[in-house]
Amino acid sequence: MWGDAFPSFLIGLREGLEAGLIVSVLVATLVRAGARSRLPQVWTGVLAAIALSLSFGAVLTFTAASLSTTAQEAFGGTLSIVAVAFVTAMVFWMRRSARGLAGEIKGKVTEALAMGAGVLVLTSFLAVGREGLETALFLWTTARAANESAGPLTGAGIGLALAAALCWGLYRRVLRINLTRFFTATGVVLIVIAAGVLGYGLRDLQEGTVLPGGTAYAVDLSGSVDAGAWYSTLLQGVLNLTPAMTWLQVAGYVGYLAVVMTLFVRGVRGVRGVRGVREQSGAGTPALAGAGAGAGAGQRMGAGADGPVAGGKRAAAPPAAPPSARPPATEPPPTPATAPTPATAPTHRRPAWLIPVAVVAGPALLAGLVVALADPKPAAGETVAVSETACGQGFTAPEPGRQDFLMHNTGNQTSEVYLIDPSSNAVYGEIEGLAPGTTRDLVATVAGGTYAWRCVPADGKTVTSKAIRVGGAAGAHAVVPVSERDLAAPLKAYRAYVDRGLATLVTRTGKLSDDIRAGHLGTARADWLTAHRTYASLGAAYGTFEDFDQKIDGRPDGLPGGVHDKDFTGFLRIEYGLWHGEPAAGLKGVAQQLAEDSAGLRKAFPHQDFDSSDLPLRAHEILENTLQFELTGDTDQGSGTGLATADANLAGTRELLSVLQPLLTTRAPRLLPTVDVDIARLQKLLDSAHHGTGWTPVDRLDRAAKARLDGATGQLLEDLSPVPDLLEVRKSA
Repeated sequence: MWGDAFPSFLIGLREGLEAGLIVSVLVATLVRAGARSRLPQVWTGVLAAIALSLSFGAVLTFTAASLSTTAQEAFGGTLSIVAVAFVTAMVFWMRRSARGLAGEIKGKVTEALAMGAGVLVLTSFLAVGREGLETALFLWTTARAANESAGPLTGAGIGLALAAALCWGLYRRVLRINLTRFFTATGVVLIVIAAGVLGYGLRDLQEGTVLPGGTAYAVDLSGSVDAGAWYSTLLQGVLNLTPAMTWLQVAGYVGYLAVVMTLFVRGVRGVRGVRGVREQSGAGTPALAGAGAGAGAGQRMGAGADGPVAGGKRAAAPPAAPPSARPPATEPPPTPATAPTPATAPTHRRPAWLIPVAVVAGPALLAGLVVALADPKPAAGETVAVSETACGQGFTAPEPGRQDFLMHNTGNQTSEVYLIDPSSNAVYGEIEGLAPGTTRDLVATVAGGTYAWRCVPADGKTVTSKAIRVGGAAGAHAVVPVSERDLAAPLKAYRAYVDRGLATLVTRTGKLSDDIRAGHLGTARADWLTAHRTYASLGAAYGTFEDFDQKIDGRPDGLPGGVHDKDFTGFLRIEYGLWHGEPAAGLKGVAQQLAEDSAGLRKAFPHQDFDSSDLPLRAHEILENTLQFELTGDTDQGSGTGLATADANLAGTRELLSVLQPLLTTRAPRLLPTVDVDIARLQKLLDSAHHGTGWTPVDRLDRAAKARLDGATGQLLEDLSPVPDLLEVRKSA
C-alpha cells in the first residue's frame, strides 16, 4: 500500500503546494489592498475548482467502467500518456515560474479588482483548477496501475494535508522554504515516477491492441524475482517497474528518462547561472510582500498577516517611519494602485449565494450528465423467453458491447441457459438453474459473430434457438465447453496416479507401524514424514476418499477431548505422540490402525465414485487448504514439518495440472506458462526452507520469508482461479 501511496503523496504535496501558494498570494494581495470583502469570491473559485477536479475523477472512473476490457486498457493507456505529458509540463513550468509566481498572480488580482466579482472568481478558479485537474488525472492513473485506490488516495490525502499546513505556515510567517530547491528536488523524483507511468501506459496500449509487441519481452525475471516481496511491491508501486517488461516499455522508460532528465538538469543549471550573474551585478531578488510594489518571487518565502514574503536577497527597504506615523500592522491602508473603486449599489441585487452555488454545483452537474450518458451498466437488452419447448423467443440482433439480457422462464421446468456460438458451441454467458416463472439477468459482451440461445431443461431435450449474426469486428470472449467425455482421459490418468500413490502409502505406513512396534522412535519420526508426504500429494482425491480421509489425516478440531480424544487417529495423532515424548507402547495401536486404514483405502478406491468435475475444482483447492492450514501452522502437532506437507501439496497440484494440460492449453494458452512461473517461484521458496532431512518450522520463519511464501502462494492461487470456470462441465442434452 505504501509503495502505491508514495507517487500520489508526492503529486499531492507538489500540486497542493502550488495551488496553496496561489491562494496565499491572492488572499495576501486582497488583504493588503483593503479588499477583505472580496475574499469570498476567491474561496468560491477555489471551491469550484475542487468540485471540477472531483467531477473529472468521477467521469474518468465511471466512463472507463462502461468499456470492455480491451477498451479499458486502451483508454487507461491513453490517459497515462496524457498524465505523463501534464506532469512533465508542470515540472518544467514550476521550475521556471517559482521565482515569479507571486508577481504574476498579483497582476491578475489587480486586473480582477478593477473588473468585478466574476473576474476574481474566474481568476482563482482557473489558477487552482489546473492543479486540481492534473492531480485528478494522475491519481486516477496511479490507482489504476496499482489495481486499488486505498494506497493512492491515502498518499494524496497526506500530501494535500501537508501542503495545506505548509502554505498556512508560510502565510503566518512560521516557515521559510527555498521554493526553487523544493520544486527542483521534487521535479527530479517526479520525472522518474512519470517514466514508470509512461511504461505502464505503453503496456496498457499493447494489451488494448493499440500498439504491437505485447509478447516481445526485453526483461522477464518472473521466475527469479518474488513478486510478493516488499521490494517488488515498492518498486512496482513507486516506479511501475515490473519483473516482466516488453521492449516498447523499456524503450519508452529509458528514452523518456534520458531526454527529460537531461533537459531538466540543464535548465536548472541555466537558471542558477543567470541568478549568479544578477547577484554579481548587484540586482537583488525583488520582495514578494509589497502590495502594488515590484512583483518578483524570491528564493525563500515567509509570511505574516500581510501575506507571503520572499527573500533570498531582499531589495533595499525605504527608511522606516516613526511608530506614531505607521498605520496599524494588521490593516495597512490601501495603496492607490490597487484600492478598489467604490461602486454605486445596483438597484436589483442578486442573492449573495447565487454565484457560489452556481459555480460549485456546475461541474458536479456536468459530471453527472456525462456519467449518466456513459452508464457503466450493460446496455439494457430485450427480454428473452425460454422454456423446455422453445428457447430464445424475442431475441433480436443486439448492438455490439456489453448487454444485459433479461431471461424469463415461461416453461414448467428449471433450465440451464447458455448464450453460445452455434458453430463451435463456445459459451459467452450462462445461467444455471433458471426456475419456472422467474426472470434473471444474463450479462455478456457481444461483438461481431454468430449467436444463439441453448436451453437445457432438467428433464427434457436440449433446445437451441435460431442463430443471429451480429456485425462488426470479432472480440467477444467465449469458453469452449467441456463434456464428461473430455474429462474422461484426464480422470483416468489421475486415478492411476492416485492408485500408485496409495500402494506406496500402504508400504510406508506399514514401515512406520513396524518402527513403533520395535520401539525405534527416531526412525519412526523420519518414516512418519515420508509416509505423510505421500498422502499429502494425493490432494485432488480427498473428496473421493469418504470417511477414510478423516481416519487417516483428520485434525483434532471439534473433538471433545482434543488431541487426547479417542477418535483422534491417523498421521496427526501419531505426530503428536512422537514429538511430545509419548512412549512406543501408547502409539502401537494408533500406528497399526493407520496401516490398516491405508490398506482399506487402497482396496476401496477403485470402487469409489471419482467425479470428473472434481479435477478442475481441486486445481486450486489443494493450495487453498495449504494456505489455510499448513502455512498457518494450524495442522502442526509438534514436528514443525508444515512446509514439507506444503511441498507435497504443490507436487500434487503439479501432477493434476499435467493431466489437465491438453484441455487448458486449447482454452487459455497463456495460463499454464504463467502458472509454471508461479510454481517455480513457490518451489524455490519451499526449497530454501529444506535443510538436509529437516524443514524450517512455519513459526520460525522471519517475517519477510513468511510474507514471500504467502505472497507466492496467493499469486499462484489467483492465477489458478480461472481453471474451474474454463473446465466446467456444462449440460448439452
